[in-house]
Amino acid sequence: MSAPQDVGSAAMVRLVAGRELSARLRDKNFIISSVFILVLLLGTLGLQVVLNSGSEETRVGLVGEAPGLEEALAAQGQALGVDVVVSRLDDEAAARTAIEDGEVDGVLVADGGQGPELLVEQSADGSLQAVVQGAVGQVAVAEQLAAAGVTGLDVPEVTVTALDPDADRDGQRVVVAIIGTGLLYGLLILFGQFVAQGVVEEKSSRVVELLLSSMKPWQLLAGKILGLGLLGLAQIVVIAVVGVAGALAFDLVDIPGELIGTAVSVVLWFVLAYALYASIFAVAASLVSRQEDLGTVIMPTTLVLVAGFIVGIQAAANPDGTLAVVTSFIPGLSPLVMPVRQAAGEVAAWEVGLAVVLAAVAVALVVRVGGRVYAASLLRTGGKTKLREALRAERV
Repeated sequence: MSAPQDVGSAAMVRLVAGRELSARLRDKNFIISSVFILVLLLGTLGLQVVLNSGSEETRVGLVGEAPGLEEALAAQGQALGVDVVVSRLDDEAAARTAIEDGEVDGVLVADGGQGPELLVEQSADGSLQAVVQGAVGQVAVAEQLAAAGVTGLDVPEVTVTALDPDADRDGQRVVVAIIGTGLLYGLLILFGQFVAQGVVEEKSSRVVELLLSSMKPWQLLAGKILGLGLLGLAQIVVIAVVGVAGALAFDLVDIPGELIGTAVSVVLWFVLAYALYASIFAVAASLVSRQEDLGTVIMPTTLVLVAGFIVGIQAAANPDGTLAVVTSFIPGLSPLVMPVRQAAGEVAAWEVGLAVVLAAVAVALVVRVGGRVYAASLLRTGGKTKLREALRAERV
């Protein structure tokens, strides 16, 4: 890569960023990983749709005259949280045909020879038997009371008081935050490795020597981080939009506003987390010259990410615990912990603000110190450079 001498720093950074974007968009690993994530997300949404459909409906056929029984079946289903669909059938032969064809789950013959009879193909599941038994008992009691001259009973309506009315809403928010944190963790690992591999490839092929003849090391570092960062941001935004749109379209959540808020929070935390970890991965990779040695220098950073993900999952169960609270302020861990804390409990605005400030300060420090190491070690080939040697060489 060559450039005119009068090209400014911003243009140099954009040039490197465009180069990184172009290279990764043609990279098979990136394409496969992106498709895999989207397919996994769509599969998860589809599975939720399947699980949420069909399990809440009970189809009951009804044969014979039984005043009030159809209404009793519907009322019993409502009381049990089951959607009861009642179909009138002409006779028992039609009932058997409907069962064999799968049109109904069971048929209640109201005027059987020995009382009401429930016909099923093999066995009656719990909801079907509970609905039918409850409805028959309700009608029988009403008929016996009427025969005894007791009418117009004033049955008080039971008032339902929820001890935690927001439990379902909070649970959905936590699930979204955990999924978002897992996605954030995976993308940080993926793009961090992209940055690191790119640095080592340039060192081992001596391409970096040509690049540094036209630009400064910090311009090369900034361009790499910016280019891959834009790609990663675009990917997580697309995934978030697809996930939120799918959840709303299939009516999988009851809190669209808070779902969108949680997704936006995860995306914003990605920006800070990526800036921090991409710089660390790039600096670590500049210390080695072979892909075989790359794993040893990026392993500590990878372990920090793993620890942050584990603590983030733990924070869902105990968002106010000491571990969750403390780690939500530690740069590098906070992007994986704070979104879950926000979703699982009450987090003050000042806590979020403090975590963001600390993360931003950490990014500034890493970029400043890491840039010195990056500049001093890029042209060192033939083995692994120690961090202390790179810092000392840069000062000299």
